[in-house]
Amino acid sequence: MQLFGSFTSPYVRHCRLVLAQTGLECEFVETDAVASAELSPTKKVPFLIDGALTLTDSVVILKYLREKAGQVFFSEMKDFELFAMVNTVMDATVNIFFLEKQDNIQVSDSQYLQRQQGRVESGLACLNQAALTDKLPLSDGQLRLACFLDWGVYRQRIDLTPYSALAALLTLAKTDPQFTATAPPENS
Repeated sequence: MQLFGSFTSPYVRHCRLVLAQTGLECEFVETDAVASAELSPTKKVPFLIDGALTLTDSVVILKYLREKAGQVFFSEMKDFELFAMVNTVMDATVNIFFLEKQDNIQVSDSQYLQRQQGRVESGLACLNQAALTDKLPLSDGQLRLACFLDWGVYRQRIDLTPYSALAALLTLAKTDPQFTATAPPENS
């Protein structure tokens, strides 16, 4: 089994965390945008190859890995809703990041990006009000949130100062050795 991705992607990181948690044997193959465009029909990371099976979305990969390890992927609807909300906010944040970085399009230049920025701000406020845990292990919804928050801080896309509950969750996540072991490398 091979997982293809980058060390900085929050989507890939969640998959790497589940691999660490489950103990499944899998080779991590670092790849970039050029290689993923050649190897994956969706032209993005992560993607996973297990024999003849190719999976091209992190949600599907996570479900596959949990079930392959005999675990349940989302036993509670509230946690699945948290996961889905995080995906929406994370997708908007990542889109803004790449449009600014690769195309030099600023939020102020685009009504679409202004809407995306509004989605990020209202989403973070709502996530900050969610019932979050104060102990490990984190559920998949909370892991997804922690991966996103750490990426957002790492890429200087979000400031957690106004979001005390989110900051507390990230602090808790950073006490998990598997979470810290999958952190993006410095200066990437």
